[in-house]
Amino acid sequence: MSAADVNRVRSRQRELGIPESFEWVAETTPALRAAVEQAGLVVREHPLMVLEPDVPAPAVPEAVGGAVVRIVTPDDPVLPSALTVAHLAFAEPGTDVGAGLAELDKTVRDHMDDEPVERMRARIQAGLTRVAAAVTDGTALCVGRHQPVGAVSEIVGVGTLPAARRRGLAQAVTAALVADARSRGAETVFLSASDDDVARIYARLGFRTVGTALTAEPYAQRSA
Repeated sequence: MSAADVNRVRSRQRELGIPESFEWVAETTPALRAAVEQAGLVVREHPLMVLEPDVPAPAVPEAVGGAVVRIVTPDDPVLPSALTVAHLAFAEPGTDVGAGLAELDKTVRDHMDDEPVERMRARIQAGLTRVAAAVTDGTALCVGRHQPVGAVSEIVGVGTLPAARRRGLAQAVTAALVADARSRGAETVFLSASDDDVARIYARLGFRTVGTALTAEPYAQRSA
């Protein structure tokens, strides 16, 4: 693939109104990075990790860090805060402590309309996504999802409210997602860690790094 090919894909993404982004595995498509960078996109590296079929599912704690870990159902009133937690977590990536409950409540009030909640409800009902959250006093402090396809499921979007980090919530939510995926027939569970520090959390659950996941976006989009 050339830079011209990448730009044609970007043009089509803009026509469809979707983000200009690319995701691929470095080891299987090594030449793509040069083309993507020549097209002016910013490339980020992420550890690609797998929990093999012969590795036992980690134990799921009933409660951790003052929160109860549970699977979120389509009609669960915690769903809006769960979606908002993910937004705040990825706005402040890493493991540092930051935004707290006040910011979460304000973001839910100001920005969380019915559309994203209804989309997620529809995905849960259709079996396309399973959501787990660490909840305290009716509010999600950490959330994650897995997306099953046959005997494989990908864990995505695990994020903790920055003020609630370093309590073991992300590890507990990931364990709940693995247990749920295995209970639904998934043999292989995989994920992309945001960085090496986060990868160490997943390694404690039995995940091992098998490659490098690459993501690419325009600089302005990445900085937004």
